[in-house]
Amino acid sequence: MEIELTAIHYVYLAFIGLILAFLIMRRDTTVICVAGIFTLGLLATQTISGSVSGVFNSFIYATKELMGTILIISIIVAMSRVLIATGINERMVAPLTRYIRSPGIAYWGIGFIMLVTSLFFWPSPAVALIGAVLLPVALRAGLPALGAAMAMNLFGHGIALSGDYIIQGAPKLTADAAGLPVASVMEASVPLVAVMGLVSTLVAFWMMRRDMKRGTWRDGRVAGDAAGRTAMAKEEAGHKVYLNPRVRLTLAILIPLLFLADVAAMFALSLQGGDATALVGGTAILILIAVTLLSHPKHKFEKVTSYLIDGLMFGFKVFGPVIPIAAFFYLGDAAFAELFGKVLPEGSQGIVNDLGIALAHHVPLNSTVGAVTATATGAITGLDGSGFSGISLAGSIGQLFAAATHSDAATLTALGQVAAIWVGGGTLIPWALIPAAAICGVSPFELARRNLKPVLIGLAVTTLTAILLL
Repeated sequence: MEIELTAIHYVYLAFIGLILAFLIMRRDTTVICVAGIFTLGLLATQTISGSVSGVFNSFIYATKELMGTILIISIIVAMSRVLIATGINERMVAPLTRYIRSPGIAYWGIGFIMLVTSLFFWPSPAVALIGAVLLPVALRAGLPALGAAMAMNLFGHGIALSGDYIIQGAPKLTADAAGLPVASVMEASVPLVAVMGLVSTLVAFWMMRRDMKRGTWRDGRVAGDAAGRTAMAKEEAGHKVYLNPRVRLTLAILIPLLFLADVAAMFALSLQGGDATALVGGTAILILIAVTLLSHPKHKFEKVTSYLIDGLMFGFKVFGPVIPIAAFFYLGDAAFAELFGKVLPEGSQGIVNDLGIALAHHVPLNSTVGAVTATATGAITGLDGSGFSGISLAGSIGQLFAAATHSDAATLTALGQVAAIWVGGGTLIPWALIPAAAICGVSPFELARRNLKPVLIGLAVTTLTAILLL
């Protein structure tokens, strides 16, 4: 049955176009999103006070929906700070460094360590956790500093973040925007993340070895060599706080075991979504408190609060730009009726679903067009360098085209998520590459240039894979 479209539907669609245009121009979208919420509220309530209140209430709605994600990331970052300060992070990876003896082993070794670490700690803290420790080892093995930065980026900010299977921040955002269970988006993303990761890392490694043999490799070093920067980073971050060596070793063994126990519990108890996130978050809080109490004999209780504040500042800094755009795109589903009442036509399934059904009645579409559009939308939303700020849009577009083409909404949503994270999460946009580039002492622009072809080839192959799965 075709739903009658109203002015609300058309205004929502117009603001999606405006948001995309601003993203392409690399302009911030906060003002556009607020204007969209205000306009939709004005159409729904016919009052200025209702639309003004709707702006604030939509922010509250988005913050409530995202609070679990913001908190888990903040807590993980807070815990990583104390692990770096006490040197526990160095002890955790020290046994692995003896096996890194060639450039190939260094590339894949750093990559897989970064992948596993990023799944539990998120990529930005993971760079600080392992970068300063593993980079000197990789350099001694013959891997260029730029090659190490590529491995950290592609495996951490690419594979780990685009799947985000432990913390589940990315699938939470896209699933909510698409009106789907988090578990369905995560399940649909597995083959896409695997294909994207395999293709991009293999192409990047092949291109690196080819250019090194030809003598055309450029390491993109910035002022001061990478080893010096690494030594400085270790001096500044690694040993500020004294901790008994035996205690440090014990904790370096115990902490990974605790997180592995969390993973085992997730499988054994079938924990997903918020339950899985809560388990990881609770474990991280207890580790943060225990390590801080052991390592700070004076002012130990105050230091726990200090680390938590640092983590929360990081979390809200990352998600500050996300809340306005998420607030707008949540209106495309159930949030609209909750905030403004039932003003949509009888039989409406939400703004996005209504637009998808209408699109199917007026435009000849198929799954191929839907998959290409999902990838393009995700890539465009990643142009701001956040990766997270636009994946709500990717979820909405995935749901829209799924309704229009009768395709698998979870696959289209996951495809948009993968594209958005790979482009904006820290593999192609120079200002998002700064953490890995800084720890390796290379130019973020050169790092972005080296990542460009592997990531674009990976996106093309992943889109073809999604078309076959639809």
